[in-house]
Amino acid sequence: MDIDGLLRSLGLGQYEAAFRDNAIDEKVLRRLTAEDLKDLGVGLGGHRRMLLDAIAALRGDANAKEPPSEGLPHAPASAQASAPPPTVAPAAEAVGERRYLTVMFCDLVGSTGISARLDAEEWRDLVGAPISMLLRRR
Repeated sequence: MDIDGLLRSLGLGQYEAAFRDNAIDEKVLRRLTAEDLKDLGVGLGGHRRMLLDAIAALRGDANAKEPPSEGLPHAPASAQASAPPPTVAPAAEAVGERRYLTVMFCDLVGSTGISARLDAEEWRDLVGAPISMLLRRR
């Protein structure tokens, strides 16, 4: 199999040197995972997906051992043959609402020194008190 030709046919010829330098042959190619492709320098997710789809097509038969999915532990080959494939629920569509938000930050003069002298409850009461109560304390 001509791996360089495969990469060029997918429009991914820029990765030929990385595959050559890492001794990726037909046997190894069929077992590559998305994580392996990242390690080879295939940084774009779209490029990894194109390569993984091409690799799956090369495997051809359904009985071929699938490479493990990223981040998921895999069972021994004997268990894989008898276990049904896991089902994955479709991702929920993100819904939301755009709102304008104003944020105001206020700093109290001398607050660091004051907070060092007070315990946590006293500081909470002081900061949470209405401004009118603070003005009366003077």
